Amino acid sequence: MPSTAAKENILKRIRQGLSHPVPLPFSQSEGSQSVFKTPTDDDTVLFAEAFSKLQGKFIYCINEEELAAQLAQLFQSRQWSQVYCKEDKIIPFLESTGLKPFGDLASCEAAITGCEYLVARTGSIVMSSAQQSGRTASVYAPIHICIAYQSQLFYDLKDVLGFLKSKYKKNLPSLITFATGPSRTADIEKTLVTGVHGPKEVYCFFVEG
Repeated sequence: MPSTAAKENILKRIRQGLSHPVPLPFSQSEGSQSVFKTPTDDDTVLFAEAFSKLQGKFIYCINEEELAAQLAQLFQSRQWSQVYCKEDKIIPFLESTGLKPFGDLASCEAAITGCEYLVARTGSIVMSSAQQSGRTASVYAPIHICIAYQSQLFYDLKDVLGFLKSKYKKNLPSLITFATGPSRTADIEKTLVTGVHGPKEVYCFFVEG
């Protein structure tokens, strides 16, 4: 134990140090400012580029009429007939292509869902258990098709988390997931393999209007 005199000397030096704080050498290194540069491109362009780099397939639709046409073209080209869908707002688009919602997720060819938000900087699709599709549709299906709107697009994760908190207030969903491209792993001999722990393909139909 230090003597009383030594203890007082230590406390005195601490008080002197606190009264004359040393300025931070990098004044912008702390605080709420983003570490990422302000984007110069439109958020839609940023998302499309980031999403595509992650092997996602981005389809731009000027309105919902074009969305229905693009979906029909995709289903016809891939010859899909068993498309899983549980969301009331999306089922009419599926039915407009001539298909009825397929009820068995385990044996479907693809699943189509909405989302909570999109993150432009990372190319991520944000989903939650509060959606009608629940936790499983975007994970268990071999191919995930997401329908999103311009109003759901934000630049960074911070923005999205703030809107989620505001939307659900004190009752946040039990699951919030950030899906960034198709499922992929390189655990085995560092060889990249897609579709091991989730969908092997992810489509984002982005509706402007």
